[in-house]
Amino acid sequence: MAMFEGLSEKLQATFKRLRGKGKLTEADVTEAMREVRVALLEADVNFKVVKDLVAKIKERAVGHEVMESLTPGQQVIKIVHEEIINLMGANESKLEISPKPPTVIMLVGLQGAGKTTHGAKLAHMLKKQGKQPVLAACDIYRPAAIKQLQVLGEQIKVPVFSLGQDSPVKIAQESIEFARKNGNDTLIIDTAGRLHINEELMDELTNIKEKVEPHEILLVVDAMTGQDAVNVAEAFNQQLGLNGVILSKLDGDTRGGAALSVKAVTGCPIKFAGVGEKIDALEVFHPDRMASRILGMGDVLTLIEKAQQNFDEKKAKEMEEKIRKQEISLEDFLDQIKQLRNMGPLSSVLEMIPGMGKQLKDVQIDENEFNKAEAIIQSMTPEERKKPLVIKDSRKKRIARGSGTTIQDVGKLLKQYEQTKKMMKQLSGMPGMGGGGASSAPKGSKKGKKGKKGGQGKKSPFKLPFPF
Repeated sequence: MAMFEGLSEKLQATFKRLRGKGKLTEADVTEAMREVRVALLEADVNFKVVKDLVAKIKERAVGHEVMESLTPGQQVIKIVHEEIINLMGANESKLEISPKPPTVIMLVGLQGAGKTTHGAKLAHMLKKQGKQPVLAACDIYRPAAIKQLQVLGEQIKVPVFSLGQDSPVKIAQESIEFARKNGNDTLIIDTAGRLHINEELMDELTNIKEKVEPHEILLVVDAMTGQDAVNVAEAFNQQLGLNGVILSKLDGDTRGGAALSVKAVTGCPIKFAGVGEKIDALEVFHPDRMASRILGMGDVLTLIEKAQQNFDEKKAKEMEEKIRKQEISLEDFLDQIKQLRNMGPLSSVLEMIPGMGKQLKDVQIDENEFNKAEAIIQSMTPEERKKPLVIKDSRKKRIARGSGTTIQDVGKLLKQYEQTKKMMKQLSGMPGMGGGGASSAPKGSKKGKKGKKGGQGKKSPFKLPFPF
């Protein structure tokens, strides 16, 4: 499911009509703004926020610079882009780091929003940045909450401070001393939540705040609850004075209203976004990049960052040399698949490429095909991986049995490998090209079949890049 899928489609359709006009009238802008208003309200954006946003866009859009422009449609899109960025906070909002360690980050929120998981995700992110975090288990009410945090801490190799069922205020206080003694420069406090906001919850959180004086109080809120997420943020902010918000489940939200409303309503910036279930599926929230995604412009900077984090530079240089010498093996192929998958679901990665979101609409990506490809290559001998030409029918049978696939699956993979080698040979002869490119769609990419009438389900001409 694409992030902001419904909102993006409606806005892009509106802007396509604007771009098709050589000259814009005020009536054209009014009609477009009406469509933008409807799209935002359907995305569950706060109605006051929508009213103010549309008014600002219209005021700028009917100005001299747009009406007299040679590309008025593009000028309007530029204005919408800028105003959506301003709505979400203009710039990335960074964590406040204490000059005297540890920096104390207190996570708050309702039960089920994902505080414990996102506490571990944040610790993992900070650890990758060179920090030495520790997690404090202050949720003594939810069954297995402490155990969950300990399991996550073990998974990311981050210590977890706990005093069992002791007072949450005492646990929070003593966790600071633990962090100081053990050289941990960042303390993340996982607090208890409730099914709804009540006095008991707020009293406990207020007591923790007064005793430990956190540098950051971050609210973890479920993006899929839409406008309710903004209401929760407003209530917590009034009681505790939030420093920022972590939006969880943003990858599964087809509306996205919370992302567009929370800063305008509460004044609290979104600092991080949870974009998946994996422990590394947490992103720094960049308003400009998010605005680009919403408007279907892609997100190249985040894509580059993901690539830098997950692709080994030394291996990349080795691969470039192999491409030049045409010495690519199935072992290299396997390695490339693993690195690509570390970047997240392929559909999410491809959506960051400008203009790709619309193309992907007609393409179903089966991630299981990557599992199949890995299993097939791992069932081969070292010789077979280096020299696939030795793989004849008897070997294909053995590889298929070992990988739980069919002989046809093995044959298809070998055929794709050969096609990719040919493509790389062509690319290696081009100036400035060390590798990369697109080949035929993977066998797991299922495209809609052409309908008998009306041309529905028309086959997409788009071809997915083979992960090599």
